[in-house]
Amino acid sequence: MEQQGTAEGVVLSLTDVAFAYPGEGEVLHGVDFDLGAGERVAIVGESGSGKSTLLHLAAGLEAADRGEVHLAGEALAGLDEAARTRLRRVRVGIVFQSFHLIPTLTVLENVMLPLELATKAGAAERRERAARQLAAMGLADKAARYPEALSGGEQQRVAIARALVHEPTLILADEPTGNLDSRTGETVFGLLLEQVRATGCSLLLVTHSHELAGRLDRALTMRDGLLQPADPAEAASG
Repeated sequence: MEQQGTAEGVVLSLTDVAFAYPGEGEVLHGVDFDLGAGERVAIVGESGSGKSTLLHLAAGLEAADRGEVHLAGEALAGLDEAARTRLRRVRVGIVFQSFHLIPTLTVLENVMLPLELATKAGAAERRERAARQLAAMGLADKAARYPEALSGGEQQRVAIARALVHEPTLILADEPTGNLDSRTGETVFGLLLEQVRATGCSLLLVTHSHELAGRLDRALTMRDGLLQPADPAEAASG
């Protein structure tokens, strides 16, 4: 297991974070959590437990009602929306359950997009880096195709390549195998983990699978709006 990190090595920190959606009860009730540089952590929980909300707060897509969220040393509450967007584009890669590829762009163009938004790389460099990342995901021969021509597993591999191509500090993965069959999901998860280890970035993974969670450095359970250590019995049964 990797070091969780000192204050200097903490990539993501939540302190006493609470959040409620308008017109609903509080979803998070005072979450404390640190993610160290290079650390890979899973959050397991039932639907509606607040684990995806935590990812949205970590990415600056939502603002906490109480408490502090620090991403790569920046206090998100002190940034306006434009600054949070810039920080997210540079520091974070997000993998969604539903892929969210742009259907009118080729596979290569989808993967190039974060480089256009987050770096000053020229067109040739962007193409080279995107092609290299696709090759790492076993998709070199799919670069010119459009998303609709790919299987679900291939689309998710493209989404992972897109999340990694700009070399982010943190990968946030929200049920990345949730729309895939078990065999395809295992392949996709293996490639995600392999690439995260190769790049040295941190990973925060939300999943229903105790088996997948057990393959990371540590696992936590989201229950009643709070993070708790994962139950070993649950992990064994998953």
